[in-house]
Amino acid sequence: MAPQRDGSADVASARRVLDVEARALEALRDRLGDEFSQAVDVLAACRGKVVVTGLGKSGLICRKIAATFASTGTPAFFLHAAEGMHGDIGMLTRGDCLLAVSYSGANAEILSLVPAARRLNVAVLAMTGDRGSSLARAADLVLDVSVAEEACPLGLAPTASTTAAMALGDALAIALLERRGFSEDDFGRLHPGGALGRRLLRVDEIMHVGDELPLVVSQVPLGEALREMSAKRLGVTGVTDESGRLVGIITDGDLRRAIEVRPNLLSLRAADVMTRDPKTVAAGALAEQALALMEQHSITSLMILDPGGRLLGIVHMHDLLRAGVV
Repeated sequence: MAPQRDGSADVASARRVLDVEARALEALRDRLGDEFSQAVDVLAACRGKVVVTGLGKSGLICRKIAATFASTGTPAFFLHAAEGMHGDIGMLTRGDCLLAVSYSGANAEILSLVPAARRLNVAVLAMTGDRGSSLARAADLVLDVSVAEEACPLGLAPTASTTAAMALGDALAIALLERRGFSEDDFGRLHPGGALGRRLLRVDEIMHVGDELPLVVSQVPLGEALREMSAKRLGVTGVTDESGRLVGIITDGDLRRAIEVRPNLLSLRAADVMTRDPKTVAAGALAEQALALMEQHSITSLMILDPGGRLLGIVHMHDLLRAGVV
């Protein structure tokens, strides 16, 4: 059993590691320049896939870089450098770009992929800590991820160097995202499941439309509005004018308040009890925005309008619950 030590020593060690890695990232940021912009140019112009290759710890970073590229609109995949030597180099085709990550720049497996890339006229970008390395000399562009020291006290385990490589991969992906004008809708299409998909769900994807939409004209008798509310089972009905523009909404609360002052409800029309200027959102609004509006105004339904003010649908708090937005 390992001897116990003062917990403060562990915290001090952790802080030292984070300080080393923070300094590495600051140095990386400060030396970014034309080569980074040129690399973004090459990747943005790539008509095929960005093939990210590495080995060992760098290989793990490459998987993350490729995944970030793919999830932000840049087609990409990871190629294990050792597997590439044994047939997987066939994944590389004309029109692709090769991003090779090796801190030493001397990895034999990675270097063996360069001639194949050249035969296919594939651009080779190197991410390395040694600008004089074989990989750097063979590449079209070199991205310098050198660090002054590793956070490992033995100077052996890749720590600050892998952090720098991953951060630069993120920087490339986000620069490409911004260059291409990649939007929230684009992101949502690539993340249909999980928490990201729920965050980017739009109200028009879950709203009630057509025969499910409770709707009456403002001059109909209130009894007809009540039947519409009961039939559609959302506890609410939209009220429109003769041209189809939304002019109000009737909720269970509106009915309770009307009973208190107007005992003969059935003599009334929908316009007499409706709430005018109800809260609405535009088609295309995020479901999260609808939820925030409902919470802000303590309501359970929102009407969705087109740009002309016509009613397209209705979303209820229960719809947001079922979709996992709440």
